[in-house]
Amino acid sequence: MQENQPVKLEFIVLMASLMAIVALAIDALLPAISTISAELNSVHSNDNKLLITMIFLGLGIGQLVFGPLSDSFGRKPIVYIGFTIFVIASIICVLSPTMEWMIFGRILQGIGLAAARTIAITIIRDTYKGDYMAKIMSFITTIFILVPVVAPVMGKFILIHYDWKGIFYAQLIIAIFVCLWFWKRQPETLKPEYKIKFSRHVFIEGLKELLKYKISLGFTIISGFISGAFIVYLSAAQTIFELQYGLIDEFPYVFAGLAIGVGLATFLNGNLVMRLGMWKLSFLAILVFSANALLYVILFWNTPNPTLTILLVFMAIQFFTIGFIFGNIRAITMEPIGHIAGIGAAITGFVSTMMAVPIANYIGSFVTTTALPLFIGFSVFGSLSFVIFVFLKKKRIVA
Repeated sequence: MQENQPVKLEFIVLMASLMAIVALAIDALLPAISTISAELNSVHSNDNKLLITMIFLGLGIGQLVFGPLSDSFGRKPIVYIGFTIFVIASIICVLSPTMEWMIFGRILQGIGLAAARTIAITIIRDTYKGDYMAKIMSFITTIFILVPVVAPVMGKFILIHYDWKGIFYAQLIIAIFVCLWFWKRQPETLKPEYKIKFSRHVFIEGLKELLKYKISLGFTIISGFISGAFIVYLSAAQTIFELQYGLIDEFPYVFAGLAIGVGLATFLNGNLVMRLGMWKLSFLAILVFSANALLYVILFWNTPNPTLTILLVFMAIQFFTIGFIFGNIRAITMEPIGHIAGIGAAITGFVSTMMAVPIANYIGSFVTTTALPLFIGFSVFGSLSFVIFVFLKKKRIVA
C-alpha cells in the first residue's frame, strides 16, 4: 500500500466526482418526485419516499459484491462494471410504465453506483492513512457537497424546461464523462502483491478478519445510525418543505442552503483534523448532533411545526455537525483494516446501509404533518451513537 502520497487536486476532484454521482442520482430527482408519482399513477404516498430510500438499498447490496471483487481483480475494472449497470438502470427508469418498475430501476441504479462509491473510498485507503486520510476525505467531501447544493436546482430547471426524464438523461451524460475521466487519468492502486485470489471463501475470510477489529465494527454501527437518520431527511425533505410549509418553488434553494452548511463544516474539518484529530472532532460533533435534536423534541413535542426560521436554524445546526461526522467516522472505520480495504469497505458499507434503510423507511413513514419525527430520529440514533462512541473511546485509551 502506498502511504500518504503527495496530494493532487485532480485526484481529490476525481474521487469526489465518483462519490458525487450517488448524490446526483438522489438529489436531482427530489423536485420531480411528485410529478413522477402522478405520471406513474402511484396511489401510495410512501412510494415517493421509496424513490429515495431504495437507491440506498441498492448501494448496500452493490458494496457487498464489488468490494471483494476489487480485492481480486483490481479497482478500475469494477468501476467500469458499476457504470455499465448504472446506464442500464437509468434506461429502465426512463422507460418505466409503473412505479414498481421505477423503484426497481432505482435499486439497480444504487447497485451500479455502489462500485464508484466503494472503490473511491478503497482507492483513498490504498493511498493514505490516519488523520491524513481523514483530511483528504474532508476535502473530497467538501467538493462532493457541491452536488446536493446544485442538483435540486438543476433538477427543477430540467423539470420546468423539459420533463422528469431529462433528469435521468443528464445523470447519464455526467456519469459517462466521469467514467471516461477515471479510465484516462486514474492509475490502478491495488498492487499485484496485495491481490487476493477470488474464491467463494473471500467474503468469509474477510468477515473473519474484520471481526477482529472492534473499533471498525463499532463505527460501522454508528455510521448506520447517523446515515439512517440523515436518509430520513433526504426522503422526507420534499414532504416537509413543499407540503408542510408550501415552499414548492423555493424547495431546491432551501435544500441547497442546508447543504452548504454541511460543506462548510466539512471544509473546516479538513483544516482542523490534523490539529485536533478525527476522534475528538467526530466525538464533539455527535454530542452536538444529539443535543440539538433532543432540544427540538423537548420544545416542540406534540405541537405543530414551528416557524420556518426556527426549523431552519435547528436543521442548519444538525447538518453542520454532519459535516464533522461522516468523513471522520469513515476514516476511523477504515484505519485498522487497510490490508483488506476492498472487502472491509464492502462489509462495513453494507452493514451500515442495511441498518440505515429500514431506519429511514420506518421513521420516514411518520413524517406526514410535522417535522417532529425527523428530530426524534436524530435524537434517538444520535444518542445511541454517542453511547457507542464513549465505549469505544474508553476501549481505545485502555488499549
